[in-house]
Amino acid sequence: MRRAAAVTLLLLAASRAGAQDEAQWMWMTDARVFAGVNDQERKFTDISTVESQNWGMVEGMRHTDHTRLTLKGMASLEPFTMKKLGSPQVFQTGEAYHGAPLIDYQHPHDLIMGLGASYAVTSGNVRYTAEVDVVGEAALGPTAFMHRASARDNPQAPLSHHSLDSTHVTPGVVRVEASAGAFTLDASVFTGREPNENRLNIDRPRLDSWSGRVTWYPGAWKLQASAARIHQPEAFELFDLTRITASAEYDDALFGRPFAFTAAWGENREPQGPLDAFLLEWELDVIGRGSLYGRAEAAPRDILDLGSPPPAGFVELHRISHVDALTLGYVHDVARGRFGSIGIGGDATVYRLSENLRDSYGSPTSFHVFVRWHPASKMGAMRMN
Repeated sequence: MRRAAAVTLLLLAASRAGAQDEAQWMWMTDARVFAGVNDQERKFTDISTVESQNWGMVEGMRHTDHTRLTLKGMASLEPFTMKKLGSPQVFQTGEAYHGAPLIDYQHPHDLIMGLGASYAVTSGNVRYTAEVDVVGEAALGPTAFMHRASARDNPQAPLSHHSLDSTHVTPGVVRVEASAGAFTLDASVFTGREPNENRLNIDRPRLDSWSGRVTWYPGAWKLQASAARIHQPEAFELFDLTRITASAEYDDALFGRPFAFTAAWGENREPQGPLDAFLLEWELDVIGRGSLYGRAEAAPRDILDLGSPPPAGFVELHRISHVDALTLGYVHDVARGRFGSIGIGGDATVYRLSENLRDSYGSPTSFHVFVRWHPASKMGAMRMN
């Protein structure tokens, strides 16, 4: 925490030193808070818990004719509003707890989910950006699930999260970007290891991994393709990981109603071969105050042998399982105002799984009932004295 506070003070001092008396700062905020009941029903044991998924962020930008300085921060109270293991979720994997892999849990996010600064310079038709994040997002994958318009009212993380966008909270990222018209090229070096189980600190940055991405923004669409070499993402895994992703996001309207949609593919190349995950995700405003949302996934799962390292000098090929998941949900805004929007919602998920999981899981289902709050859109100007 002291490291984060020191970096924050340095960023603010730098921005103040570079500002003129007449410079204007534009501030933007966003947040999501879900609070409710999470019920996961499995053959060997059911789990029902009350929990809250949540995050909040603030971003400040100072523009001149050819430059832009951006400061940003993001935080979550999930270390206090979830179990230490995280949010129960059938078939979810991806991080460790007490040195063992988490299975059937989505880990809580760290208290500090983002902290960094970027500086952009425009020359002709090209804008060049350099960004340094104490905690930030690598140049890899689609928009992180919690920020995607197609998932804004879904409290559950995708099963494909660790095939697509798990590097969105990374302790140490240096990123460069070039944008011209609707095209953006960016690349990053970052820490490959996932955050550890101490959710209140900031892990040591190592910058041992790299990624590159190309993005095209044709109108209401966002299309991207990216790849990365990730150094030993988990403590219980002994190999580096190659990840390739491609996605298409849409955020506009369908038959005159607000509509958001994401289609994504991610491949993790592991010793047992390439593992491909597919995601379709959507949200449709149906009656002005109500929205239907859904998610369909096909995801490979390393569950049966996860966390069992081979003897030195050997490679163990794990048994891979396959899971299809379909989520359908609805959320209805019951109050709107300057305070934001409060909605009540719920969803259900059904699964189709490979035979090697049936003895352990049977026919699992998942349910959420929740209250959701998000603030009204806010953007303001602050004079830097």
